[in-house]
Amino acid sequence: RGVYATGEVLADGAEAGRQAAAETGFTAAELALPQVAARRDGAACALYQVPHEKPTLRAPKQFVDLQNDVTAAGIELATREGFESIEHVKRYTAMGFGTDQGKLGNINGMAIAARCLGRTIPEVGTTVFRPNYTPVTFGAIVGRHCRELFDPERYTALHPWHVENGAEFEDVGQWKRPWYFPKTLNGKTETLDEAVARECLAVRQGVGILDASTLGKIDIQGPDAREFLGRVYTNKWEKLAVGKVRYGLMCKDDGMVMDDGTTSCLGENHFLMTTSTGGAAAVLEWLELWHQTEWPELQVTFTSVTDHWATMTVTGPEARKLLAEVTDIDLDRDSFKFMDWREGHVAEVPARVFRISFTGELAYEINVQANYALHVWKTLFAHGKKYDLTPYGTETMHVLRAEKGFIIAGQDTDGSVTPEDLGMQWAIGYDKPFPWIGKRALSRPDTQRPDRKQLVGLKPKDAKVVLEEGAQIVFDPKHAIPMPMVGHVTSSYYSPTLDSGFALAVVKGGQQKIGTTVYLPMADGQVHEAEIVSPIFVDPKGERQHV
Repeated sequence: RGVYATGEVLADGAEAGRQAAAETGFTAAELALPQVAARRDGAACALYQVPHEKPTLRAPKQFVDLQNDVTAAGIELATREGFESIEHVKRYTAMGFGTDQGKLGNINGMAIAARCLGRTIPEVGTTVFRPNYTPVTFGAIVGRHCRELFDPERYTALHPWHVENGAEFEDVGQWKRPWYFPKTLNGKTETLDEAVARECLAVRQGVGILDASTLGKIDIQGPDAREFLGRVYTNKWEKLAVGKVRYGLMCKDDGMVMDDGTTSCLGENHFLMTTSTGGAAAVLEWLELWHQTEWPELQVTFTSVTDHWATMTVTGPEARKLLAEVTDIDLDRDSFKFMDWREGHVAEVPARVFRISFTGELAYEINVQANYALHVWKTLFAHGKKYDLTPYGTETMHVLRAEKGFIIAGQDTDGSVTPEDLGMQWAIGYDKPFPWIGKRALSRPDTQRPDRKQLVGLKPKDAKVVLEEGAQIVFDPKHAIPMPMVGHVTSSYYSPTLDSGFALAVVKGGQQKIGTTVYLPMADGQVHEAEIVSPIFVDPKGERQHV
C-alpha cells in the first residue's frame, strides 16, 4: 500500500482490521497501538574506505583498483610523497590504468586522496577516462566492410595497368604486387608454371620489365651520413663517389643478417637507401633507433620516400637498345657502368636511372615521380613492341634472382644467418675504424664454428624434381629416426634456363661440402637426392650484367 514508517504501518493495519470487522457485523474494540519512535532521515553516509583499528599504512591491504592491485595505503603514500594532482596520484599508483579506466574503483580512490589532502572530492577532481570507458563491441570498431582481415591494401602507381592486363597478384608487405601475367591463347589460359617459364626466358633472351615500386626507399641526408652508413652496414661507405651505387648488408647487434639492399650516392652528403619490400618500415625504425638513442651527435636525417618514386626495372640483353629510344642519358657501357646511376629524362620525364641488377642480366632501374609512372610505363611498351617487351611478376623475379644466388632477407635468412654463413665475406669491412652493428657478435666462437649452416645450391639428381621449400636435409637417409637434420631448403624453383629444378639451402658446413650428395626425406616416404653445388647457377662470372 506504499506505507513504510513503522507508526503509520501499525495505524494503517489497525484501521484495516476495524473496517473488516464492521463489514462482517462486528464492532471492533479500541486498540492501544505501541509507541514508535519517529524515523530520523538524513543524508546518505558515504563509505569509501572500510575503517580499521590500525592506520591505513599498517592495516591489511584494502584494495581500491582491483585490476591493478592499487590499495588505500598506496594512495595515502602518494599524497605523503607530495603528489597532489589526481593525475599524478594515478601515475604513482596505476589507479585507473586498467581496461575499466577506473570505472570500478576510481571514485573510492579519489575520495581517499581527498581525505588525505584535506580537500573535497570536487576539489581533487577526476582523472581522464580514455576509450573505451563504455564497452564497445569489436564489430562496432571494425565496421561492417572488413572483408577478410580488415588489412590495408597498398597499390603502386602502375596497379591499374596490371589489372587491365590480367595480372594475378600476391600480397607482399600489404602491397598488391603482380605475381605473374598469364596469357590466354585459343581459349586456354596459362598456368602459373607456364607463365613463369615464358617470362623467365623472355628476360634471359630478350627484355622484360618489372614493377619494383614497392622496394623500400629511404632518403638519407646530412654531413654525417657517410659515417652513419658505415656504422649500420657491414661494409665501407666513406669513399663511395657521387654517381655510384653499392650493395650493403645490415645486421642486428647479434651479428645476424637483418636486411640488404643497395644505397646510392646522390650527393656528397645525400644518399638513397633501398630495402626489401617487407622490411622498409623495420629498417627505417632501426636507423632512427640507433640515431636517437646511441649516436644523437651525428647530423643525419632519414625520410621514407617509398611512395614518392615509382620504380620500373628493364632487364635483359635488349634492355639498352630499348631504353636508348626513350632517354637522353648516355647508356654507353663505358660511361654508364654496372653499379652506376645517372640523372636525365625517360619518356621526357625527369628520372633517376640505376644500373643495378637483381636478375644477373643487363638491367636498368628507372625511378620517376609516381604521378608520371603510368606514362613512362606505357611509353616503354610502345617502343618495346619490336623487342617483345614482356612484363613479369614476383614469381619470375624469384626464379631469376635464385639462379644467380641472390638472397632474399627473410626467406634465405631467418634471424640465425650471418654474412659469412651466406658466403659474403667480401661485404664485410673488418678493418673499419668504428665497430659497426654486429661486428662484435661475429667474433664470438659460436659464429665462427665451421659447422654452422651455410648457404649453398642444391641440384636434384632428378632434373624433374622441384624440392619443397622448408624440406629438411640429412647426410644419411638410413639413419634411425629421429634423423639428425643438417639443414633445410630456403628457396626452390624450376628453371626454364637450366631445364631443371634447383634450390638454395643452408647446410651445416655446406661451403666445404661442394659435390657432396645429400638427401631429403619427404612426408610421403620419398627420399630425394641432391648434390651440393655453388649457389650461383647462371653466369657464375657475372659477365652478362656487365655487357
